Amino acid sequence: MWRGAIAACRTQSVLAVLSVALSLALGAARASAQQRDTAARPDTVRLAPVVTTVTRERGRSLLDLPYAISIARPDNARPGQRHLALDETLLLLPGVTVANRFNPSQDPRIALRGFGARSAFGVRGVKVLRDGIPLTLPDGQTPVDYLDLESVGSVEVIRGSASALYGNASGGVIDLRTARPSVKPVLAELRGSGGSFDTQRLVGGLGGTLGMASNPLRYQGDVVRTTSDGVRAHSRQRLTSAFGRLGSGLDGTDVALEGMYFFEPLAENPGALTASQLAANPAQADPLSVRKRARKEVRQIQLGFTATHPVARDGELSAVLYGGTRELANPLTFAIVDVNRTSGGAMLRGTLPFTALGLPHRLTAGVDLQRQHDDRHEFENCNDTLPVVVPTTRCPVPVAEAGARRKDQLELVSSVGPFARLELQPVRRLRLSAGVRADRVRFEVRDRLVTSSDPDDSGVRTLFAVSPMAGASWRATQLTSFYATVSSAFETPTATELGNKPDGSAGINPDLRPQYAATYETGVKGYVWSAVQYDAAVFLTRVRDELVPFEIAGSGGRRYFRNAGRTERKGGELGLGAEMGMMASGTLRLWLAYSYSDFRFTDFTVGSARYAGKRIPGIPVHQAQVSVTWRRRELFATAEGVASASVPVDDPNSARAAGYEIANVRLGTTVPLGGVWLSPVVGAQNVFDRRYVSSVSVNATGGKYYEPGSGRLVFVGFALRAPR
Repeated sequence: MWRGAIAACRTQSVLAVLSVALSLALGAARASAQQRDTAARPDTVRLAPVVTTVTRERGRSLLDLPYAISIARPDNARPGQRHLALDETLLLLPGVTVANRFNPSQDPRIALRGFGARSAFGVRGVKVLRDGIPLTLPDGQTPVDYLDLESVGSVEVIRGSASALYGNASGGVIDLRTARPSVKPVLAELRGSGGSFDTQRLVGGLGGTLGMASNPLRYQGDVVRTTSDGVRAHSRQRLTSAFGRLGSGLDGTDVALEGMYFFEPLAENPGALTASQLAANPAQADPLSVRKRARKEVRQIQLGFTATHPVARDGELSAVLYGGTRELANPLTFAIVDVNRTSGGAMLRGTLPFTALGLPHRLTAGVDLQRQHDDRHEFENCNDTLPVVVPTTRCPVPVAEAGARRKDQLELVSSVGPFARLELQPVRRLRLSAGVRADRVRFEVRDRLVTSSDPDDSGVRTLFAVSPMAGASWRATQLTSFYATVSSAFETPTATELGNKPDGSAGINPDLRPQYAATYETGVKGYVWSAVQYDAAVFLTRVRDELVPFEIAGSGGRRYFRNAGRTERKGGELGLGAEMGMMASGTLRLWLAYSYSDFRFTDFTVGSARYAGKRIPGIPVHQAQVSVTWRRRELFATAEGVASASVPVDDPNSARAAGYEIANVRLGTTVPLGGVWLSPVVGAQNVFDRRYVSSVSVNATGGKYYEPGSGRLVFVGFALRAPR
């Protein structure tokens, strides 16, 4: 009874936030309606037209595409951010759940319509790109610790199955786009912040535009140093990163070269807590993680080259080439993992408009190629026994944390994915689209540690998928569009997931299958009086053979995977933005995102346990996010609110992480100092110091489900800009 009452209160809190936000938005709409004559009323604010590139077609209007697409400009809508984590950058995107684990050794859990919520490390089930360059590996995993958030100008998101566009692990797509550099020849910047938990961040940046207006050279880059003692025990972090991008036009071809460097010599892993540990002290670390000195050390370099050339009328040819290396040293509670990775790929694509049977058509076709080479080693973790008094086979060296070798193998993954999409316009306001993609993903393991007690894990497995889509969009008015689409997605297990066999036998798991999803959705998007932007969608996604994580008692936290028979996702999403000029009082901006997620198993049996009807763990049924920013001349004030319903933590729904509501505020200004502009800012996250669980470890053993969020966090920051 009490659980039901608490859940009802949480839901009411979410709905209350939504109600207030809608009221403010309607008020902004009414205010804009009264100010439609912009010549007479210059205080009216008109939203800029929004175009997208995430659909692999440049400059297309959102209103012409049969997809649920969100585009956000984080720093423009919500100034004063510290750029420390992706939950800041991806706030206010409907259908997107970002669970900040407040664990520097683990990436945030990013889920689109539930895809990705099961991830133990990295991002799963979601395709992540940077300026159109894939960061997701061919086996479907995406490490995002090395992403440079200082330079992100916008985020484009396809919410829904998108394998017809991007192949493996495309339950959704996130493309982080770099902000355009200053039009000045030189803009030097120095930014910094410091605050609670001894978190310090210093950024140096340089950018500008050189040369003639018809053929400019655009450059930008930054170097970042971050240190923190962490919001929990055993969660210290030290990192240095750099980003650079150089772009220009050569004989009508836009070309760009960009690179990222990341070095994190220390990122401690506090682990997840049990319910009793959470109640006693949410800032504590898991004792096993401390004894095993769980942490990671990473060094990564990533390079990418893009070229786009216009052809015919409104057509183009484009090419992408990218590659990188990653060195990972990762002591975990069950082993010490060392991985040296090289990865890369290429993409060729062409878009050609043409006329057939008297109707305008648009054909897009291309191919993606990727390859991943992991040199993997695994050792016994002897940290809890050091110094070793009596050497053993498991820990033979008295002072070495890495004990006996458990794995020594090469993991090779390659993929090829040709795709094509046709769009036609039978009547002026109606556009029809159809596309298909075929993917082949090959996994190979070459075991170099084969003994009488350690059988050969070598093997090869190749997985195939064909992913179709079809959709229609109808421009009811110049500012309103309705759409409907049927799309598909597939997701292979990763190389690690295929290699972790629950029965301990050798080789690649032959029983673990890819998951397949089909999504049916419809929605409406547009503008009201050019001052209110809205985006609403409802969807139904059915998944076959959904990949589900689980742990085995005594495994020390190692994750295994199995296939659920079938799952079903029913949901609705609302995105709303309004801008209103208030004459001498300044400008008010309101942004709202709400997601309803009724995600359940429909056919799933483990032994004698039947989970049909149970909710898929890791995703709240209700989530609302709202932001209000007021600007007057150089002064700004931003308030953000996040409300989430409770979250089931395991397949039988035997326990839940309670729902929560938190608020953030920031205040800043900009003042001239000679030829330099100074922008100080002060802010606080979780202003009311709520205790809450920001992330859950799905199906963890020993009840270690809960990853606590941060308490109240206060910071001050500054930015110095010197244009020349």
